[in-house]
Order: sequence, then C-alpha cells, then structure tokens
Amino acid sequence: MARVLITGANRGIGLALARHYAADGWHVHATCRDPDKAEALGALAGDRLSVHRLDVTDAASVAACAAEIGDVAIDLLINNAGVSGGTATGLADIDYARWAHTIDVNTFGPTRVAQAFVEPLAASERRLLVNISSRLGSMAENTEGGSYVYRSSKAALNAVIRSLAIDLAPRGIVVVALHPGWVATDMGGPKVPIGPDESVAGMRRVIAGLGSADSGRFYAYDGREIPW
Repeated sequence: MARVLITGANRGIGLALARHYAADGWHVHATCRDPDKAEALGALAGDRLSVHRLDVTDAASVAACAAEIGDVAIDLLINNAGVSGGTATGLADIDYARWAHTIDVNTFGPTRVAQAFVEPLAASERRLLVNISSRLGSMAENTEGGSYVYRSSKAALNAVIRSLAIDLAPRGIVVVALHPGWVATDMGGPKVPIGPDESVAGMRRVIAGLGSADSGRFYAYDGREIPW
C-alpha cells in the first residue's frame, strides 16, 4: 500500500487531500497541531488514515512525529501546512511579528519536515516531495504588488524547493512546488473560483504524472507551469 504524509490535514485543502487519498486506497499519515480538536479529520481515522500531532514550527514536535510514524517508507510527502499572514497587505500595514511567524510556518516548517522525512522518502518507490506554494510567491507573476508577508514567505519556500530538488536528486527524490489555485477555504475565503475538491482533483492529476524531469519545477493545480 502506498503511503502519503500530509501536514496541516485538519481543514481545507489538507483535509480534502487526506480524504481523497484515503478513498483511493493509500495509507494516509495526516498531521495537525492539535488532533484533539480536529473533529473532521478524526472522523476519517481508520485502517487507511492515522492522525498524528505535528507543529511544523517546533523542531521537537517534527522529530516526535517522525519517531511515531517510525521506519516506514513514505511515497509522497505533501507539505501543506501554512498560514496567510493576516489580512493587511499594504506597505503601511506590515506587522513584523506576524511576518516572522508566517516565515516560520510557510518556509521553515516545510524545510523542517523535509529534513525529518528525507530517509523515509528515499526508501520508497515513488519518492515525491510536493510543497503547496502559491503563484503569489512567483517573482515573474508579481504584477500587482502588495501582500508582502505572504508573498515573501512563499517566494522563500520556492527558493528552498529549488535547492532541495538539486540536493536530493542523487537520491531520486522529485521535489516540486504546487499552486492549488484560489480555493474556498478558511484561508482563501468563501467567494473564490474553486472549491477544495476541484483543487485536490487537479493537484492529484499533476502529482500522478510527476517524474524526474519535473523536479525543481513549479506547477498549478491545472497543470500549467508557473515561472519562478
């Protein structure tokens, strides 16, 4: 049975990813900060889905989660946990403490998780490391300005992804950035073009087609390649 590890699986895109992969016969290691409060995720728990405590901002929590999951191969790791950085987007509105926290979650967090699970990934057959980014992190597609906190956290994540793709290539691990679209979630808001299920269906098609030539690239949920 193929195994997928999904961070931030208690709501929105992460919850939809967990539900879809479990329904398709994968064993899902679904993580979140507080499993006791993740009722929707807990309802999915069973033979095909196990719930684990993981705070991506806490190195000890990441290590504890890796130890709990143990010595099993992880075919697909989806770094999904993330925060929006708040609703204030203008230059005059920057909250530097919130900015630091956003970088910790959106950039440091996926890096901590990749470090902790590189061996289980390398031991698997598929060896896929997928990082949920955003087109707002694209330097080339930033034609609107603003969103300093969120943009910078995802642009920094994209730089990490490019380096991971190079550094992990000798181990056969494919590393990509994936833009889920503008999705109707707690973070994306309700009045947006697509829902979590549509986003996840598209992302799963992209993920299923990934090969070594895709490592270090940036894709949207609909398969379009996004320039860095």
